[in-house]
Amino acid sequence: MNEFCAQAANALVQEAGAVVQEKGLDRPTPLQSTGISEKAVAERFSKAAPRYDKLAAIQHTIAQHGLHNLPAQLVGNALDIGCGTGVHTQSLNARGLHAVGVDIAQGMLSLAGTNYPHLTFKLGSAQALPVVSNSIDVAFSSMALQWANCLNSVAEEVHRVLNHDAIAELAIMVSGSFEELTHARKLAQLPTAMTPLPTADGWNRAFRGAGLAVKRVITRDYVDSHSDIMSLLRSVKGVGAGETGKQQKVLSRQDIKKLSMAYHNIHGEAGRLPLTYRVCHFRLEKKA
Repeated sequence: MNEFCAQAANALVQEAGAVVQEKGLDRPTPLQSTGISEKAVAERFSKAAPRYDKLAAIQHTIAQHGLHNLPAQLVGNALDIGCGTGVHTQSLNARGLHAVGVDIAQGMLSLAGTNYPHLTFKLGSAQALPVVSNSIDVAFSSMALQWANCLNSVAEEVHRVLNHDAIAELAIMVSGSFEELTHARKLAQLPTAMTPLPTADGWNRAFRGAGLAVKRVITRDYVDSHSDIMSLLRSVKGVGAGETGKQQKVLSRQDIKKLSMAYHNIHGEAGRLPLTYRVCHFRLEKKA
């Protein structure tokens, strides 16, 4: 966890705790932090890189919606935060932008550099972008920022790198995702396997707190479906999306059988197994 974020959040909790209890408020502290380890995420996504594009069909669909949300006319420098294999960095470049990709996973960057040798890719975190301040005209990110461990650091970095009157189009998976799997694991009496994701409101507060104007938020559920429980679990693990930042118990054959039965009991014996990705599409602006 980002040390500053964690220390500051703890201090704010101590200072505001009495007021929150007195008023009966249930709201996050001003500094939004998660329990996710960026190192663990980087390792997971590096391992997933060789098969990522084959398995990440719904992730690509989400990214295409994000790209479609951008203005038709684009000029200047673009930054693809969490660029993965570079597919969407290339899409930004093809639209006339000078696009650079950043990712925390070296395995992803190695593949991106091989696939698109004419583009620039840099190793770096969304919480410490390897980019000069006030140099980006269009920041783009899809299905990456949910793995950061401090929302405020992400928001401040996006604000820092954007030029005046520049925009950001960010697709972020939020709380409410994977609820079918969470429900099925509970019914099967298996431990929770996902660190709770930040809420849309949490991101909204972080962006506004960093001085960014939130011009538009579209929340949309993208539903993937699978023929069996193993296909579903492989889809999550294969794209690195199952990272929680802590060691997880390996499911036994009996566990998998119980999980499959629970999933089918909830969603019907003959039906396919759904898995929902809840995504917020944020449009941000940095005003002069």
